[in-house]
Amino acid sequence: MNEKETTIVAFCCIYCAYAAADLAGSMRLQYPSNVRIIRTPCTGRLEVEYFLRAFENGADGVLVAGCEEGSCHFKEGNLIAKRRVAYARKFLAESGLEPERLKMVNVSAAMARQLTEHIKEMAETVSKLGPSPLNKAKGTAPQEAKL
Repeated sequence: MNEKETTIVAFCCIYCAYAAADLAGSMRLQYPSNVRIIRTPCTGRLEVEYFLRAFENGADGVLVAGCEEGSCHFKEGNLIAKRRVAYARKFLAESGLEPERLKMVNVSAAMARQLTEHIKEMAETVSKLGPSPLNKAKGTAPQEAKL
């Protein structure tokens, strides 16, 4: 399975994960081109609906990247996101979709290398799982996520 055949949406906290992704670009670190990064004010602002909507709109995997635990600029935003991701993973499993398609990681703004490794691991996991069954059911190619 080729990573180009799958699409991953990465919701990144503007203060840490998005800054790490920006630093990765400055450092010329490579990560798969099938990853679409979406900047968010805080991962705690993401509702379960956002993860599900990403899958509905053609994503084969969703990565939520927030601040390190204890370092959230909004105090508990990343902890709220962690609970929501856990809930959404249970929902996915009960719905027949692999929960491994949704993952949360915590990084600081200086952790560009670690973020790129998390992205590569997610891309590898999704590549092994293959395209989402939701895309097959629709019979359409992945499209831009409309949140």
